[in-house]
Amino acid sequence: MGYNFDKSNTNSSPLGRSGGASILDKIIADKRIEVATRKQTTSIADLEKTVAFGRTCLSLKQNLLTSESGIISEFKRKSPSLGWIHEHADVVQVTEGYSRAGASGISILTDFPYFGGTPQDLIAARPQVTCPILRKDFVVDEYQLFEAKAMGADVVLLIAAALTVKETLDLARWAHDLGLEVLLEVHNEEELGHANDHVDMLGVNNRNLKTFEQSIQTSFDLAAHIPDQFVKVSESGISKTETVAELRKAGYRGFLMGENFMKEEKPDEALVKFIERLR
Repeated sequence: MGYNFDKSNTNSSPLGRSGGASILDKIIADKRIEVATRKQTTSIADLEKTVAFGRTCLSLKQNLLTSESGIISEFKRKSPSLGWIHEHADVVQVTEGYSRAGASGISILTDFPYFGGTPQDLIAARPQVTCPILRKDFVVDEYQLFEAKAMGADVVLLIAAALTVKETLDLARWAHDLGLEVLLEVHNEEELGHANDHVDMLGVNNRNLKTFEQSIQTSFDLAAHIPDQFVKVSESGISKTETVAELRKAGYRGFLMGENFMKEEKPDEALVKFIERLR
C-alpha cells in the first residue's frame, strides 16, 4: 500500500487562535486536498487487497467496559497547539510498551502536517500490539475508513465539529459495515445531536478544536447528557490519577491521554507509573 505525502507543510510552529476561519477549518480544508491526492495513488480496490483488511477488528468498547485502567494511550509526535512534543519517538517501541503496560487501547495519529504522524506509523505498530488501535485523524470521506481498515485499525474517530449530522451517520454506518468501531467526538452539548445508533463510544474532547482552549470541566458538564447506550470517553488534558477517579464517578470508562505520556523520554514507562498510581 503506497502513500505519497507532501511534507512541505509541516507547520512546525504551534498554531494559536486566529481570526476568521478556525484552526479546525484550516485542518479540514487541507485534509480534503490530502485525501483527494491519495485517492489518485491508491484505490479502494488496492486497499481491500491488503492483509490487514481481512482481519477481524478488536473491540475497544468491550475493553473499556471490562478493563482495569480504561486508558487509551496516544502516540503523537506533535500537536497544532504545542508544536513538537516528541519529534523522534519510535512508534513501534512506544506502542509495544503501551500494550505491555496494560493500555485498554492505543490511539495513533496518522495526520502528518499537524501531528507528525503517517499511516505507516499505524501499519508498523499493528503487529506489535495486542489491544485495539484507534486511527486518530480527521475523517471527511469514506475512503479514509477503507484506509483505516487496511492499516489494521480497529476504531475510527469521527469529529462532530468537522461533519454534518448526515455525514456523521453515513460515515458511522459505513465504518460498521467494514467491521470498525466508532468513537464520536464532541465538545459541547449541541454536538451530541450527531450521535446515532452506529456510534459505539462518545468522546468528550476537553480541548475546543476551534479555539484550542482546554478545560476538564467540559467532560463533567456533558456527562449527564450522554445517553447510557454509549461508552463515555474523556479526551485530552488529563494528567492526574485523581482526575481519572472523578471522571469515573461521572460515568466515564475511557480516558484518552497523549501529551501526558509523550512529553516524557519514555512514554511507555510513564504509562506504567500512571496505571500503578491508579491502582
